[in-house]
Amino acid sequence: MTKIITPVVPLVKLTNGQKTIERSKIQYESNIKHFTMRGFKLVSDIVKEVKETTNDKVVKLKPKKKKGKKWNN
Repeated sequence: MTKIITPVVPLVKLTNGQKTIERSKIQYESNIKHFTMRGFKLVSDIVKEVKETTNDKVVKLKPKKKKGKKWNN
């Protein structure tokens, strides 16, 4: 019996804001123009900004109105 050894291919994660896809690094490097035209960027290049809030105000919510039972005659 022979064993088939598959090489480990490094994967790259790409995102366009809504979708996140994984492609091999070789495929990404050969088609960079195609991915940038479609709006995909590397996930590692995108840095999310963290907003700090200093508001300590708490807004009380109104209780939900109770609906009456429907009577079937």
